[in-house]
Amino acid sequence: MLAKFFAWFLTGSNFVLTDAAESIVNVLASSFAFFSIYLASQPRDENHPDGHGKVEYFSVFIEGSLIGIAAISIIIKSVYGIFYPNEIHDLVTGAIIIGVTGAVNGVFGFYMLKKGKSLPSITIEADGRHLLTDMVTSIGLVAGLLLIQFTKIIWLDSALSILVGLYILYSGYKLVRRSVSGLMDEADFDIVNDVIKVLNEKRRDPWIDIHNFRAQKYGNELHIDCHLTLPNYFDLVKVHEEVKLVDKLINDEVTKTELFIHTDPCIPQCCHYCSMPNCPIRSEPKTEEIAWTLDKIIRNKKHFE
Repeated sequence: MLAKFFAWFLTGSNFVLTDAAESIVNVLASSFAFFSIYLASQPRDENHPDGHGKVEYFSVFIEGSLIGIAAISIIIKSVYGIFYPNEIHDLVTGAIIIGVTGAVNGVFGFYMLKKGKSLPSITIEADGRHLLTDMVTSIGLVAGLLLIQFTKIIWLDSALSILVGLYILYSGYKLVRRSVSGLMDEADFDIVNDVIKVLNEKRRDPWIDIHNFRAQKYGNELHIDCHLTLPNYFDLVKVHEEVKLVDKLINDEVTKTELFIHTDPCIPQCCHYCSMPNCPIRSEPKTEEIAWTLDKIIRNKKHFE
């Protein structure tokens, strides 16, 4: 941030100020992200039985909002600069400084993005994406400064600043959109589809159907609850064994997950798609193979309905 502001004082360029202003956001957002990661890592307590992970979504919302505010300020100042341009100088030196800071942000951004996905942590991932956005704007900034240097077209300084400001604004919008979806418990369809794929591939005969399937994320913790239809003559021990197999399958094949599985007994209407061999209560033979799809498993009813 200090290097970019030095480059701005050196050049007097609105284009450089665009990058410097975003760096203020980087520092503020990362400070809040640091606290939110600390809070999210705290163990569950009686006031927060699902943990503290959702603070990460709030952190990303703050970061996206700050980026948006910075972008709007940049655009307003740049529009003013088109009509009232100021003198700019030492553009090559400024470009070198910005290029170095962009490279540093790029290295940290790729590292944080990788760690954010592996942990997983939406806050670290979002901060990494923010730094990568900063790297992209810095690359554009260096190219723009050199273009202005060689063409001597002064109004390009403000015009390019507006374009970069719009790009930064869009990046802020994506972060805010993602945070709101998490706070509103929007379904993560990528994870749900991965779970469906594994369940279809490793499906056991006693698993007649799965329905009322819901997945929520609390920070880096995934919670799934669903209804599993099993043969109604299974005793409690057998039911528990089948539930444990579903739990283990999802945790081993997809992702670390906390599952709450409600078991339903089968009814005669399930017989036509039930694969259970030698069933003592079957009322009709199996005539249909029903694949588990997103549309079927999210509905709160058995698959014959």
